[in-house]
Amino acid sequence: MIIVVCIKQVPDTNNVRINPETKTLIREGVESIINPFDCYALEEGVRLKERLGGKVIVLTMGPPQAESALREAISLGADEAVLLSDRAFAGSDTLATSYALAQAIRKLGHVDLIICGKQAIDGDTAQVGPGIAVHLGLPQITYVRKIEAIENGIIRAERLNEEGYDVLEVSLPAMLTVVKEINQPRIASLKGKMAAKKAVVLTWKAADVGVDPALVGLEGSPTLVVEIFTPPPRKGGKMITGEPADIAGEAIRDMRAMGIV
Repeated sequence: MIIVVCIKQVPDTNNVRINPETKTLIREGVESIINPFDCYALEEGVRLKERLGGKVIVLTMGPPQAESALREAISLGADEAVLLSDRAFAGSDTLATSYALAQAIRKLGHVDLIICGKQAIDGDTAQVGPGIAVHLGLPQITYVRKIEAIENGIIRAERLNEEGYDVLEVSLPAMLTVVKEINQPRIASLKGKMAAKKAVVLTWKAADVGVDPALVGLEGSPTLVVEIFTPPPRKGGKMITGEPADIAGEAIRDMRAMGIV
C-alpha cells in the first residue's frame, strides 16, 4: 500500500507574529513545529504500513526550512519525503495550496491512500485535505476517528460528528482527514533519528509538478485576507455572589449596560 501523508510546518502558537503589510504570518526566526493534527495522520499512516505493508511518503509545501519537519516525519516512521518549495507558492490560499499538493501527488504516481490532519492550527480552515481530494477526483472521509478495515479495495472508517459517529465506506484510492481521537503518536526512536539524518529529501519546484503559475501564489488565490491581528488578552471577569435571583438580576443589568441584551 502506498500512503501519502500531507503535513504542514506551522509556527509555535506561543510565538505568533503578523506582517502588517502582507497580512500573513511571519515565519522567519520563529520556532516551527509539525502541525499537531498532522502528527496523528502520520502515525496512522505508519501503523497502516506496519500492518499491511507498503510505504509512507510524507509531503509538504513550504519554504526550505520545512525540510526539518520532513526529516522529523522520517524519524517517526515515514519512508520517503518530498518538499514542494518555490517562491511562486508564496501567499497561496487553501485552494491554491490543495491544487499544488494534488499536482505533486500526481507526479508521485500510483497512490492508494492520502491522509491529512483535520486542519492546521495556523489557519483552522480544514479545507486543504478535502481540496486535494476534489482536485484529484477522489472519494474522501473527513474527521476520521477510526479506520475499521481496508480490504478488497474498500476502506471503512468511523467519521466523528457532533452526536457520535458515522460509519462510511469508500473505494480506494481515497483521501482521509483524521482527528486526534484516532491514535497516540509515537516518539522517535534512535534508529529513526539516524535514518532521518541520512535520508534524501526530494525538493520539487512548481515547474517540476506541472503547476500553472496563474493558479498559485497571491495572484492565483481567489480569497483575500482583508485584516489579520492578534486578539487582545482577555480582561478579568466579574464575580457575582449572593442569592440566585440577585445574581441573575445583576448579570442581566450588566449585560444591558454592555449592550449584550
